[in-house]
Amino acid sequence: MKHNFIFLLFFLTSFGFAQEVDSTLVVIDSTIVDSVELKFDKNSLQNTLALVALFERLYQLEQTKSGKVNVVHIGDSHIQADLFTAQMRNKMQAVFGNAGFGFTFPYSVAKTNNSAPIRFSATGNFQSVRNLYADIVRPVGLSGIALEPSSAEFSIQMEVKDTQYHFTHLQIITPQNTPSFAVSLAQKNTTITTKVPKRVTHKIKPGEVLGGIADAYNVSLKALKKANGLKSDLIRDGKILTIPIGRTQPQKITKTTFIPIDLSETVLSHDYASGQPLDKITLIPNPNSNAFALNGLVLSNNAPGITYSGIGVNGAKCSDYNKFPLFYEQLPALQPDLIVISLGTNESFDKQSDEVYFKQLDQMIASVKAKAPMATILVTTPPPSVLHRKYTNTFIADYALKIKENAPAKGYAVWDLFEVFGGNKNIFNNAAKGLMARDKVHYSKMGYEKQADLFFEAFLQSYETYKSTK
Repeated sequence: MKHNFIFLLFFLTSFGFAQEVDSTLVVIDSTIVDSVELKFDKNSLQNTLALVALFERLYQLEQTKSGKVNVVHIGDSHIQADLFTAQMRNKMQAVFGNAGFGFTFPYSVAKTNNSAPIRFSATGNFQSVRNLYADIVRPVGLSGIALEPSSAEFSIQMEVKDTQYHFTHLQIITPQNTPSFAVSLAQKNTTITTKVPKRVTHKIKPGEVLGGIADAYNVSLKALKKANGLKSDLIRDGKILTIPIGRTQPQKITKTTFIPIDLSETVLSHDYASGQPLDKITLIPNPNSNAFALNGLVLSNNAPGITYSGIGVNGAKCSDYNKFPLFYEQLPALQPDLIVISLGTNESFDKQSDEVYFKQLDQMIASVKAKAPMATILVTTPPPSVLHRKYTNTFIADYALKIKENAPAKGYAVWDLFEVFGGNKNIFNNAAKGLMARDKVHYSKMGYEKQADLFFEAFLQSYETYKSTK
């Protein structure tokens, strides 16, 4: 029987190290590619009884052609990339209808990767921190990232590039639902002419002295030295001097005035409903507020169908979400019917045991149920990956078993991505097919889309089985 790994001994003697190594790790021989294929025949959801209420909502949506079903997918960098979730959004909406993009956030303003269909830009300075690094006093809510302007002089522009996600309804989510922001759909540019000091410079030539230059421009020696920060009369050839001649020159300045619209306040957000589809808005400071923190935006339209919201934070673990009660307090703003949880990769890099991992996952599930009791929960196992670019990731295999073992008792459904993608034995096969990134932790665009295709296939198969009983 061909093996794709060798057991790591207690010391890495072959590399000259006298350092003890965790005996649970095995070194991968990357020169061998497995013959194991993706286990498409095992691609099914488990504990589908947990999905009955959701399937009934989908059935009513199909029958009545009215209403919305909202999906919220929570995870780490696999989800923040919005490749897996974008493919799921497209597939779900192709079958059940497009009710809007769902949750979004100015990730690029927070200096991290943004979702492709939506572009953000900003003026002003901002402070941001992810939930894995943030202190618990920071306003980390639904996005998993605290984003705060440094002053009241700012604007955040959002533009939806993909016409299918133009929206008629906007929700603004802030800590404690504070009315921190105003929204503008239009702006007025006014050009004014003002006087500014005229800048005159002089390049020092060989033989020139500071007093002679001052006399040539009819300025005092004292003023010339002050304008250039000089402490003495010594100057050197080639230096550029600023000449304080005291004259002014006209300069045109364009001032932008944003025209705010009226927002309506709900329990969890400040909203705007438009009579026609919108593709862009600008967030500006509410002049009546002195605290500005944004937790997210929600975009939807008037059509029946699905919204599919992706909430991911690069590097996040279950415990990082659990640190911030505001995350769960704001979750009902999305009115979730299905919450998909995809976490575990970063826990494995911390070498968390399956008991420690599941304790945090169980806390997350309990917090979700407490704040969104009508939502169905589905947990996906983490995908196969290499640990520290070298070791077989046995931790994820243990997490997958723990997730499946506890599903009936805890009342959630499971999709075993780890097994469907071939487990640890198929990592180099997946990489050879172009499904994985070079680090063999993340996946390529094709790899994430393949995961979504299989997830949707398993989901739709279970739903069709439910429909056959009606």
